[in-house]
Amino acid sequence: MTAKIELHLHIEGATPPALAREVAARKGVSTAGMFAADGGYAWTDFSDFLRAYDRVAALFTTLEDHRQLAEAVLRECAKHGVIYAELAISSDHVAEGDPVRFAEYLAAITEGAEAAETAMGIKANFVATTIRHLGPDRAAHAARLAVECGHPRVTGLGLAGDERLFHPADFAPAFDIAREGGLKLTAHAGEACGAQSVRDAMDALKLDRVDHGVRAVEDPALLARIIDEGVHLATCPGSNMALMSYRDWREHPIGQLRAMGVRASVSTDDPPFFHTDMSREYLELASAFGWGPAEFAAIARDALDAAFCDAQTKAELAARL
Repeated sequence: MTAKIELHLHIEGATPPALAREVAARKGVSTAGMFAADGGYAWTDFSDFLRAYDRVAALFTTLEDHRQLAEAVLRECAKHGVIYAELAISSDHVAEGDPVRFAEYLAAITEGAEAAETAMGIKANFVATTIRHLGPDRAAHAARLAVECGHPRVTGLGLAGDERLFHPADFAPAFDIAREGGLKLTAHAGEACGAQSVRDAMDALKLDRVDHGVRAVEDPALLARIIDEGVHLATCPGSNMALMSYRDWREHPIGQLRAMGVRASVSTDDPPFFHTDMSREYLELASAFGWGPAEFAAIARDALDAAFCDAQTKAELAARL
C-alpha cells in the first residue's frame, strides 16, 4: 500500500459513525436527524454541515471520549496507508478557554495517538485550530492556549470554520501570538470563497501553508506567487466534491495546480461526512488524471516537506515513503 501523509484532517470531523452511535447510546443522547439513510452523517449544505459537525463534536465530553476518538481516527487513517497525520483540534470545542481542561484534553488525545502508533505505526501531531465564525477574540485566546500549553505535539495554529465571515486580517493578532510562540501557521481559504480569500489570508496571516486554497487557480497572478513562494496547498478533493465546489473529479483544480508546479497535497478534511477516505481519494485521482506511483510519491514528498514536525521525524517518515 502506498504510504501517505495527511495534513488536513479535523479530529471530530473524522469521527467514525459507528463510534458516534456508540457514544450517543452510552450517554442516552438522541441521534434523531444525525445520520443519513446510508449510515453516514446527514447534512444539506455548507452551513448545515457546520451544524452537523458541531453536533457530532458535542458527543465527546469526557477525557476517555477524547482518547477513544483520537485512537479511532488514527487507526482509520492507518488502514488507508497514512503514516503521518496532523489532526486539527479545537480548544473551543473541548476546553472553552480553560488551560487546565485543555492540558487534560491534550494528555487524553496523546494517549490515543500513542496507542494508534503502537498498534498501526502511524505518527501524529496536532494543529490547534481556531474557529472563524466564533470571532477574532476567541481566536486570540485559543492561540495563547496553544502556545502556553507547551505540548510537543501541538506544532501549529490553524483557522477553520465559516470562511464567509470576518476578514483574515481580523485574525492577525492570533496568528502573531502563535508565530512568536514558535508555531507553524495554516488557514482555510479558497474553499467556499474565491481566489481573493487565499491572497488575503496569505497577506494578513503570513502562512506557512494554506488549507484548501484551490480557488487560487482562478487568479493567474496569485498562482504565480504561490509557485514562486513555494506555498503548500493542503487540498481535499473529496470534500470539495461533496460540498459541490466541483462536480467532477476531472474538473478539480489539483490536476492543473500540480501540472503548473504548485505543491498541492491530498487530505480528506472530514472523511465520513464526505463519504471518502485516503484510499478513495487516490483511486479517484488516479482515474481522473492518470496518476500512478510516481505522481503519488511526489505528492507525499511535498506533503512531508510541508508537515509541521521536526527534522528527525521528517527523516524517519521519509525513509518510509
